[in-house]
Amino acid sequence: QVQLVESGGGLVQPGGSLRLSCTASGSIMTSTMGWYRQAPGKERELVAIITTTGSTIYADSVKGRFTICRDNAKKEVSLQMNSLRPEDTADYYCNQRRSSGTNYWGQGTQVTVSS
Repeated sequence: QVQLVESGGGLVQPGGSLRLSCTASGSIMTSTMGWYRQAPGKERELVAIITTTGSTIYADSVKGRFTICRDNAKKEVSLQMNSLRPEDTADYYCNQRRSSGTNYWGQGTQVTVSS
């Protein structure tokens, strides 16, 4: 059973930074890894993904502010979030999509941007 464990969420003021981490129980080497978020009353949306070759895709709303990285040796994917805005407030979920197409999700970590 694949497990993804997120950490790093919390309360931050507008303009601040947070770094989210996600550690997988198994190898991520052949998986596309990603971060999604879900705000109250809204659908879950893509934040950023990183492929096995290191290519990245970002939601327009976070481009230039967020950076996704992966460390296959540590089985970890991270999301550095800078210049945070109140509209970034959401539960953030780590996603692992294997080459077979199977998706795995973490339990989520809460990010609140508020003064």
